[in-house]
Amino acid sequence: MNTVLRLASSGTKPPPGSAHAGEPTLAQMSAAGLRAFFNIAQDWQLSIDEQITLLGSPGRSTFFKWKAAPDAARLSRDTLERLSYLLGIYKGLQILLPQPEAADTWIKKANSAPPFNGRRALDRMLAGNLSDLVAVRQYLDAMRGGWA
Repeated sequence: MNTVLRLASSGTKPPPGSAHAGEPTLAQMSAAGLRAFFNIAQDWQLSIDEQITLLGSPGRSTFFKWKAAPDAARLSRDTLERLSYLLGIYKGLQILLPQPEAADTWIKKANSAPPFNGRRALDRMLAGNLSDLVAVRQYLDAMRGGWA
C-alpha cells in the first residue's frame, strides 16, 4: 500500500505537496508513466531519438536520468499528458489487434487512413505536437467504436 493510502487509512493527513488521499502524487505518476513508456518503447522498438521526441523533447541528459531513475523524475504537465496519450494509444492497439506483434508493429506501417495520408502513425506521432498524439489516439478510439 502506498504512503498516501496508508496515511489516509490511518486518519493522518497526507504530507504537504502530496496528493489527496487515494490520488497519486506527481512523483508516483511520473515514475509509473515513465516505467510504462520505456516498456512500450521497447515493444515498439523505438530509437532513443524517437523516444525523446515522443516525450516532448527533453534534453538528452534529462532523458537518460529519467530512464535510469524514473522514481526520481518530476515530469511537467505536458510530459504527463503525452504519456497519457501514448499509453492510450498502446492500450487501443492491444484491444484492436490482440496479437502482440501486430499491435506493436502497427505504428510503423504505412496507413492510408485520413489522419496518416499514406504515412506511418509513428510519423504523425513524431511531428512533435501534442495534437498529433491526440489525433492518433482519437483515430484508434474511433476504430474501437467509441471514445474511451
